[in-house]
Amino acid sequence: MTKGAARISIILPVLNEAAEMNGLINGLRAQTGADRAEIIVVDGDPKGGTIAVIEGSGVVTAVAPRGRASQMNHGASLATGDIFLFLHADTLLPPNALPQISAHMSTGHCAAGAFDLGIGSPRCIFRITERYVALRSRLTRIPFGDQALFIDRKYFFAIGGYRDLPLMEDVEIMKRIKKRGDRICIIPDKVMTSARRWEKEGIIACTLRNWTLQAAYALGVPPERLAKWYRSHND
Repeated sequence: MTKGAARISIILPVLNEAAEMNGLINGLRAQTGADRAEIIVVDGDPKGGTIAVIEGSGVVTAVAPRGRASQMNHGASLATGDIFLFLHADTLLPPNALPQISAHMSTGHCAAGAFDLGIGSPRCIFRITERYVALRSRLTRIPFGDQALFIDRKYFFAIGGYRDLPLMEDVEIMKRIKKRGDRICIIPDKVMTSARRWEKEGIIACTLRNWTLQAAYALGVPPERLAKWYRSHND
């Protein structure tokens, strides 16, 4: 595991996020500083529509085949950090995220980890969702991708990175780590993810869909089949 001070590579898989990208990048720049982290943005659009709008220097950009697993693995192949932090484009890190990650990983007791989930809406129903996710993460030790997963660099490559799945790649890698008997730590600070998908699809409908996907995957339904079902209900 990583010992002492560690450099963190923040890897963002993106697709059609041009409108929000510079705001996110500027926030990360202000928070991390050039000496503490590198930022890698991997676009799933073969034309690079999102990375084309990034302003300024200091960001590593690339294009990879569409799919979070493919994009994150490609980002990891370009990264130089001791720890990989996989961040969704609609998720903001808490202010002290990097020191918290470094502190947890420097103990040598964690192979990977994540944060608690926060949802960017004042609606009370989202507080229930947040508490459910916090409880689920601690009981199962299987956090999801929207909780900003982080993994030790050497460990990530040793286990073969993300499986090339169209869905549930985040759950699969966490389950693999847990099955190996290695520790996954949950940091109680909250990331703040956008409520846009819940608000667009409807809170109850989106939540039930997510639970259905999770349950089906746990019961052994292949991710490829789940992805087809997901697309058919979101076209």
